Amino acid sequence: MSTPPTALLFPGQGAQANGMGRHLAEASPDAMQLWKKAEAASGQPLRAIYWESGDENLMAETRTLQPAITVVNLALWFHVRHRLEAVCAAGHSLGEFSALGAAGVLDVEHVLEIVALRGRLMAEADPEHVGTMYAVLRLGQEEVEAIVKDVGERTGKLIRVANRNTPGQFAVSGHRDAMDDLVEEIRNRKGKAIPLAVSGAFHTPLMAEASTEFAKILDRQDWRDARFPVYCNVSGAPLTDGEKLHAAVRRQMTSSVLWTDTIGRQWKDGVRRWVEFGPKGVLSRMVRPILTACDAPDGTYTIEHIPNLEAAEAFAG
Repeated sequence: MSTPPTALLFPGQGAQANGMGRHLAEASPDAMQLWKKAEAASGQPLRAIYWESGDENLMAETRTLQPAITVVNLALWFHVRHRLEAVCAAGHSLGEFSALGAAGVLDVEHVLEIVALRGRLMAEADPEHVGTMYAVLRLGQEEVEAIVKDVGERTGKLIRVANRNTPGQFAVSGHRDAMDDLVEEIRNRKGKAIPLAVSGAFHTPLMAEASTEFAKILDRQDWRDARFPVYCNVSGAPLTDGEKLHAAVRRQMTSSVLWTDTIGRQWKDGVRRWVEFGPKGVLSRMVRPILTACDAPDGTYTIEHIPNLEAAEAFAG
């Protein structure tokens, strides 16, 4: 029986877990080497933080989280890639760099250097805590977009829908001064607003200075054509050309993450199996409601999650 067309999914910030990647690294010298390279690139004791500290606040820090999640994502993919033929890949925000590494667009060593710098720049981008983010649930996209537009006009502050995660789950990002109005309006309409543990208003123009600095390291890389298409956050569309991927990723830090568009486009393009690599299955839980909104019939697709060594060893391919 032939394997359904398969997309690789890689999570980003928020997917971290205590002990992530440890068993695989202790079983695989190659995986352990990735951790060491990420520690060298970031200057952070990543294994001590994620394997020994048990400190959730420390594990959520952007400067440590970004290289650590990337190591776990890629180490899991490398462990099963000889058993899995992928037709495409996508990563959510930070996870897009794992997708680029998996598709051979960038060398893994360079991916780790890039995400280490990305984590530091994003952690330092808002020292006065001007910006923040909220998850918004239980409302539809048009209603959330209308609320955000109204709050922005009423307060005169920058605010935008930063992540379109599912038809009923969004992240709103912007000036902290606008968020009280946002939360009140969301609750008035029977929605739910949850503050996110982030260091700034990610995926908005408030990240412009960090984005400009980040572009310098992106511009120094050798951007190869992808072995399979990478569906980009900024458009939801697939790209294989290295320079076009470079241009898309340059915009990522200040642009919205169009995840609903990404999965919907993959379905339209024939993907019928999604495999997520990463600790918590954050993206796996997003796929089904997106496909339901696309009128994808139950039983016509599969969603799988590989969080650790045990799942990777059991993976049938």
